[in-house]
Amino acid sequence: MTPNTPNSPNSPEPSGPLVGADWLAGRLSAPGLVVLDASVGAHRGAAHRIPGARPFDLDGDLSDHDAPAPHTMPTAARFAEAMRDLGVDDTDTVVVYDGAGVYSSARAWWMLRAMGFDRAAVLDGGLPAWTAAGLPLEAARPAYDGPRGSFTARPRPGLLVGADAVAAALADPAAAVLDARTRERFTGAAPEPRPGLRGGHMPGALNLPFGDLQRDGGLMRPAAELREAFAALAGDRERLYFSCGSGVTACVLALGATLAGYRHTAVYDGSWSEWGLPSDERPVAAGPAGG
Repeated sequence: MTPNTPNSPNSPEPSGPLVGADWLAGRLSAPGLVVLDASVGAHRGAAHRIPGARPFDLDGDLSDHDAPAPHTMPTAARFAEAMRDLGVDDTDTVVVYDGAGVYSSARAWWMLRAMGFDRAAVLDGGLPAWTAAGLPLEAARPAYDGPRGSFTARPRPGLLVGADAVAAALADPAAAVLDARTRERFTGAAPEPRPGLRGGHMPGALNLPFGDLQRDGGLMRPAAELREAFAALAGDRERLYFSCGSGVTACVLALGATLAGYRHTAVYDGSWSEWGLPSDERPVAAGPAGG
């Protein structure tokens, strides 16, 4: 799928990684279309959902709870089993949304990409945009109980990376590391919400709060504005690495960069939940500067 190409009103597949509420509403009953609700936190398990949506549970089976950091990507085998349990086939088209807007849905989209599945898109504005458009909802079911799917995981190395790869990127003048947390958390002025983490940021990292990529209504900004936002920090560097608190909103930056035309991007899976742990190996800086 080519980013930033307008979605055809009659196309059965999205032409990019983002679709609007009207596009989805016109295709809800289309064969091979699967809608996944990737809401987390207070929005997880909401009473209502987009009709037919299935729960992509980032706080549950779709994170590796044996890992030290929250929301860590599960193994390819476990991810494939979870997708089959959700009835996803290799030939399906998947649209992911969340109850906050464009938040955790981007994480689900990036995970699918990392597992080699490209027939996926994020619902622009999420459930709030769907509701604001007056589109139908239905009572949510606690679990999907339909037939199993045939999803095959084909992992793509390099889309989700670890601390060593990020440390190398911080030392690479051709790469930029962008942190999606709020400015207050980036500078260390606000405490981290997870106990035991140090405040501040990676020396050399740049701060781009994920909300800066969105406009009123929680919709993603146009491609040209997204490109300007990244270029204002990264300059002409085309290799971008993204971090946040636990690898969730870093994927909003990955979505924005994809819409803006960047091709060489990666998400730090452990993000600050790993880097910010007490450590003599991973340095931390404070204050507004990135280095």
